[in-house]
Amino acid sequence: MHAETSPLSPQAAAALIAWFRDAGIDALVSEAPRDRFAETAAEAAERAERPAHPPTPEGRAAVAVPAGSPAQPAERALPQGEAEAGGAFPATAVAVPDEIAIADARERAASAATLDELRETLAGFTSCNLRLTASSLVFGDGDPQADLMLIGEAPGREEDLAGHPFVGRSGQFLNRMLEAIGLERDRVRVTNTVPWRPPGNRAPTPAETEICRPFLTRHIQLVRPKVLICLGSPSAKMVLQTQEGILRLRGRWTSYSFGLGPGETIPAMAMLHPAYLLRQPAQKRHAWRDLLSLKEKLDALAAGSA
Repeated sequence: MHAETSPLSPQAAAALIAWFRDAGIDALVSEAPRDRFAETAAEAAERAERPAHPPTPEGRAAVAVPAGSPAQPAERALPQGEAEAGGAFPATAVAVPDEIAIADARERAASAATLDELRETLAGFTSCNLRLTASSLVFGDGDPQADLMLIGEAPGREEDLAGHPFVGRSGQFLNRMLEAIGLERDRVRVTNTVPWRPPGNRAPTPAETEICRPFLTRHIQLVRPKVLICLGSPSAKMVLQTQEGILRLRGRWTSYSFGLGPGETIPAMAMLHPAYLLRQPAQKRHAWRDLLSLKEKLDALAAGSA
């Protein structure tokens, strides 16, 4: 005897949907699951029955093969639900980043003469697999000639839906941090180390950040900021090329070079990410000190240029 399954309460159903959303599952592809094990077994049987040296078309004998058998994959019956959806899922090209792909990324990024061209080039770049699961490209926003440039880690769910960086809770908190030292959000340039949201808001892998590095470097070159701020540990490690923890690295001024010309080596500093500060309010005192140091640096540069 099988016990009857009671339906979920509205609260439990809402909690389950929220859990799927936080895990990065925000769309249904089919009403019925696919039996990957059966498909793999059918493909293995097909390869086993395939002759090592296929006969030529002239000498090939006509053999009746029942529809749906492993030897006739083109007529293989689709799982229930998949046939109703219009056939098998389309094959998606998954890139494996290597030195050739990275070199191609450098060449593509270097060819962009403006931020608009860089965005278009990045939108057509297919060697980063994050684009397969993201809803939109989150390129960056703010003043294209800003004195201050902020670099975060990766887009979150809200950023993925909006197509702009730092628009969720952490973005709203970042706006308040900037306002505290007299800066408006639209006066600074904001972007991330990778322009696509990783599935489930996980951290980008080293391969993913490396394949996107040329585009971020070109982004900085085109903006030519006077000060660079890395928000969070992943951003600091990628941009500043360090392995120190963020709590030891934050608040210390260093330099970043995006060229060999005058003005192409600029002050840079790591700060705690706004999302981390929302989880650890006690660390806000460190962020306030860093903000005051940032304001002092910007004021000194403005006075020197005047």
